[in-house]
Parts: sequence; structure tokens; C-alpha cells
Amino acid sequence: MATSSKPDRPVNENPPSDSESDDSRDEEGWNDVEEDEEETPEVISLLDDRVFPDVISMLAHCKDKHNFDFLGVRQKLQLDFHGCVKLVNFIRQRVHEGLPVSENISLADIDDDAYLKPVLDDDAVIIGLYDLPELAVPDAILSAQSNDTAALVNDLLKRNTELQEQLASVMFQYENYRADVSKTLDERWAETGADSNAGKTNEAAGKGKSKDGVEEKEDESKYYWESYAGVDIHETMLKDTVRTDAYRDFIYNNKHLFAGKTVLDIGCGTGILSMFCARAGASRVIAVDASDIILKARENIYRAGLSDTITTLHGKMEEVVLPVDQVDIIVSEWMGYCLLFEAMLPSVLYARDKYLAPGGLMVPSHTNMWAAPVSDPVWVSENGEAFWADVYGFDMGVMAKGIYDEVRVLHWPGDKVCGTPSAFKMLDLYTTTVADLSFTAPYTSRLTQDVDAVDGFLIWFDTFFSPLTPSQRADAASADKGNVPDDAVATEWVLDSKGNRDQDRVAFTTGPFGGAETHWKQGLLLCDPHLGEKKGRDGAANQQKKKDDEVRGEITFSVAEDNARALVIKATWDAGQMQQSWALR
Repeated sequence: MATSSKPDRPVNENPPSDSESDDSRDEEGWNDVEEDEEETPEVISLLDDRVFPDVISMLAHCKDKHNFDFLGVRQKLQLDFHGCVKLVNFIRQRVHEGLPVSENISLADIDDDAYLKPVLDDDAVIIGLYDLPELAVPDAILSAQSNDTAALVNDLLKRNTELQEQLASVMFQYENYRADVSKTLDERWAETGADSNAGKTNEAAGKGKSKDGVEEKEDESKYYWESYAGVDIHETMLKDTVRTDAYRDFIYNNKHLFAGKTVLDIGCGTGILSMFCARAGASRVIAVDASDIILKARENIYRAGLSDTITTLHGKMEEVVLPVDQVDIIVSEWMGYCLLFEAMLPSVLYARDKYLAPGGLMVPSHTNMWAAPVSDPVWVSENGEAFWADVYGFDMGVMAKGIYDEVRVLHWPGDKVCGTPSAFKMLDLYTTTVADLSFTAPYTSRLTQDVDAVDGFLIWFDTFFSPLTPSQRADAASADKGNVPDDAVATEWVLDSKGNRDQDRVAFTTGPFGGAETHWKQGLLLCDPHLGEKKGRDGAANQQKKKDDEVRGEITFSVAEDNARALVIKATWDAGQMQQSWALR
């Protein structure tokens, strides 16, 4: 969940003021608290991924669906509250390890106090144990009743006293637990406030420093996961039909590849790709997401009737433990702005190297990155320094500071691209490594029109879904069907030799010439018009150029030093005499 792919990042034209942002965040924070208080804990089944409103209905499901009578086992073993906690965690541990669970459980099986530690954080089943019906009187006691009523009464009174003491002990432990949690939360809130104030102080003096004087990195992952917990971003991605249709078409058009296979969906989000795979015949789908959106994905999967096929795992790909050693297919929508923004691809490559079986399938299989020069003096005047020089009669030139330092994410009109596109980086998902994601690559473009200046460069990517694995592509007989050359153009690759759409080929572009727009848009690298002056050259950075003039140089992608999910993109042109860097964060 690219996912994981990405939040519909606001365009730079109308950024909110600091005060507006702070107010909106405060309001959203209070709304989140109110919503959290109204939520009812979801009870996750002991034996599968189904979610229930209460423990009783969950246990009834386990009995009917899996022939496991939890209450019967409790009665047989005469388990008290602690014993029930151990039984719950014993069952969850076996399910987590992929081991069978039967009613033939003995007291020795759950004797280890380690089973008092919850396997599932905030397990609503344990809290719901208080709602279970009371234990029935054992047959042995009923038999003794007819022989010695007085002894039975004494035994019952003694048992009642013991239970009362145990209940008091449990309640005491529970109150201590609540106090500890409250104290921990108070300390964390205090630390957050202190960190916030310290951050503001450090920002005024320069960059944030730790006590040792070492510069501290921004905790980018926290925001990343939180940004995918909401609904809006997923609605945006699902409504991007170019994106969603491509995944659906490839999976449904190749059901023979998915039938009976085990599929891993990385960054599953709402679970849409997992459900596509299940409907295509996959025997098992494992959906992984570190964001809380997976809680809604479980409900989506349940409502689709696919809970028996799809297993959901909440956590980072590098940290979760899959219930299988290998998978046959990895599917993921990991792409970000300018393809590599948000750095989700390394998680996909990690899973590929650890879990993908030999001959397994990567979906998608390839991506190709493109660059082209652009020229639009009207747009530049309306969105650059000229705009800020006169805003309703006021000189706001200070607002223009830094406008050439950031990548702008927007939809750029194709007729304002003034040069031929240049493919500068092809990623084969079967062979790409994390080291390949930081690179310098050459590009070459020939101008298609006279321009007063090259105002910037546009970055986009194409995505390809080849049904062939590397070994199959090596077979000459099938090579033409799924090979993706380094200069492949998505809109051309999907056509057959007669120029008609080939239903066996699926690909899409995020570029300005592809027709329908995507939520990825394009990345605009706006050239600083004063760059030439800064470099000690006469005139501006970009001078008049004629049709058929060549624009060539290098493009560098690297990870930002202060944020592992951000990018720094650098471009050179004019025989390397001009260069500029832009941040995407």
C-alpha cells in the first residue's frame, strides 16, 4: 500500500497558511478523539479473520464453522479467568504458527504462564471473557450432592470464597493496568509536547539536534502510515480508473496464472487487489498493510465472502511473519509521484527476495521513467515570481522564495511539452535492487518547436504488466508476447502488429499524452530563471532555442538525507553547464 499508491498530494499553487493548518489539525485531532471514543472494539475470530461485534457471536461462529467449542473446553477444564486468558492466547499462537486447533486441549497444554501475554494486541476477546456465562456445576459435585449435601455446601462456599478472592485479584490487576496505561499515555503526551516545543526552538536556530549534537531525522514513516489510514486517499486511488482497471484487467485476463496459486498483496489498502486475485481463482491471498486501513479491508473482504481465501496481516512487510514459506505471485501498487516518491518499492523487493518462489510472477513487472523539456511562458508568469510581485496591488515577492526548489505535482498539457520524451530509467521488478533506486542516467530530447526558453522538465512513468517470468521471456517462442524493451512506450506496447489493442497486454502511462489523467499526475521541475546569473553566466539560465535543437544532460534520483521517503531530483543541461536540484517531500 505503494501501499504501496499515494496521497493525492496538494498542488503547490494554494498552500494553506500556518495558522489555517494548525487550526485544521487541531480540529481534526479533536474529531479523531471523539470518533475513537465512540468506536466499539472489534472482536476478531480465534480461528480466522472474521470480525464480530461481541465474543458470544464469535464463539458461536467458531463452533459452527470450525467445530471448536470454546465454552465446552472451558467447562471440561473448569477454567477460571486466568485459565481462559491462557486458552485464548494458546489458540491464537497455534493459529499464528499455522498449527491445527482441536478440542483435545489439556491443562498441561496451557500451563505455561507465557500464555498470559496477549498474542494479539488489545485483544477484545480477553476483555469479553467477563461476558461469558458462568461455569456449570461439575457432574462430580452433582453426584456428591445426593450423598453429602452438607459437604457440598461447604465445598461450594469454599469455592465461592476462592473465586471472590481471584476476582478481587483480577480487578486489582486490571486497575493497576489501567493506571499504568494512563501514566504511559500522559508521559507520551508530555514528551510529544516537549518535542514539539523543542522542535520549534531548534527550527529557529537551525536544524534539529539530538543531545549528542547529531542531527535527528524526521520520523517520516509515522506520517506515511497515518496518511493511508483515512478514506479519502483510497477513494482517490479507486476512482483512478486508469490505475485500478489495469490491475483488474491483468488479473482477470490471466485467471489461468492465478488459479490455485498463493498471492502476496503488499500495501493492500482497501483490499481491492486481494479481492481481484481471490475472484480470479487464487487458493490463498495474504494481504499486508501497516496502516490501520487494513481494519476496514477485513470488513470489505468479509462482506465479499472471501474471508476463507484472504488472510490479512497488520504490520510492515519487513516485520510481519507470513503463514507460508513461499508465494507464487506478488502483487502491489507501490508507485508514487515521479515513480519513486514514498519509497515503498524497497518493501516489495524485500518480499520478492524472501518469499517469491522460483518462477514466481511479479505484478506489475516493469516500470519506465520519462523526461521531456517544457515551455509555457504564460503559465510561468501566472505561477512564478511575476505573480507574487503584484498580488492585488501588494508586493509579495518574499513568497516566491524557494519556488524553484520543490517538485510541483500537476497535470501538464501535452501541447506545452516542447521536446521529444526521453526514457531514462527502466526498472525490471524481477532484477531491480534497492541500490538501483538511487541513480544518475542520461537523457536526450530534440525540440519540436521554437521556444523563448526551456522553462523546466516534466517527469512521468509507464507501468507494464507482463504475464511472462524471466525464464519464459528467454523462450523465443513466447518472447514477443511479454517482452518489455528498455524504451517501451505503454500506449504503443499494448497494441498488436496491426495497431489494434492487444487484450493480452496491459500497461498504462501517467504522462501528458496518454489521454485519461491519473492521480499520479506528473512532476514538474521548474527551472530557476536566475540560474545563469548565479553561475556567473551572462543572461538567464534558459535562452532561446530552435526547433530540432538538442537538449541533453543527466537526471539523478537520490533519497533525501532528512527523510527516507522523500526524493531529491537533480538535472543537468546545456552540456552540463547548467544544473539544478528539486526536492519532493
